[in-house]
Amino acid sequence: MGLLSWIGGILGFMTFGPLGAVAGFVFGYLMEGGSNSSGPQYTEGRSYDFDDSSDGINYGQRNSFLFSLMVLAAHIIQADGKIMHSEMEFVRIFLRTNFGDSAAQQGNDILLKLFELRKQQDRESPYKWRDTISQCCAQIAANTTRSERLQMLNLLVLIAQADGNTPTTEINALYEVAQMMGLSATDVDSMLNLGRVDEPDSPSALEAAYKVLGVSPDASDAEVKAAYRKMALEHHPDRVSKLGDDVRKTAEKKFQEINAAKEIIYKARGL
Repeated sequence: MGLLSWIGGILGFMTFGPLGAVAGFVFGYLMEGGSNSSGPQYTEGRSYDFDDSSDGINYGQRNSFLFSLMVLAAHIIQADGKIMHSEMEFVRIFLRTNFGDSAAQQGNDILLKLFELRKQQDRESPYKWRDTISQCCAQIAANTTRSERLQMLNLLVLIAQADGNTPTTEINALYEVAQMMGLSATDVDSMLNLGRVDEPDSPSALEAAYKVLGVSPDASDAEVKAAYRKMALEHHPDRVSKLGDDVRKTAEKKFQEINAAKEIIYKARGL
């Protein structure tokens, strides 16, 4: 599958602004043959943003979401000063599963080019890369819904957790990116604890379940129910359906884990 097929041909909101500048740097390299992948290449200046009546997908929004995810993934992966194979492999598997082998290779190439961009900016100023990420997050916040940003955060957390050990530097980077995108520390805590509710009988499952719903164990039953209703509304897979089936599938898994957290709490409270 060529580059235009999954991320570059229909650009949406990433065409301009800081994300557009980063995309120009990355895709300029791919246009020059730096990628090992075959297929059509990025065409600078093309911008489309429409809903395909046949499948209801907004391809401009979808591709902007995916490229934004790659930019922020490059930031999270390098937050601890290392590039872990497990985190890179998580991204490759996500792309390969949803878009094919070529997309996985291209995604790897894009990440490597983003790492190079960070090195260049770090040489210019120790603050320039962070400023780039801050500006990109502001652009993402201005052009996506809260539900879309929550789904992006969920994927970033899964990347950070891919090696089974999430260092403090990566967790802090997640908090910072979330804040830059208009999300909260509670949103990050919720995403970080989703995987801990897969084993409902474990001693830590109840504690994790409360963190998933973003409420205190001392909250009233009414507060717990209200928190669940709010999360169910914000995280429902239909909220990101226009980003494509690939993104919707990850949202479905997250939604199942939110429901699992609710069930753990309801069982403990006899609700």
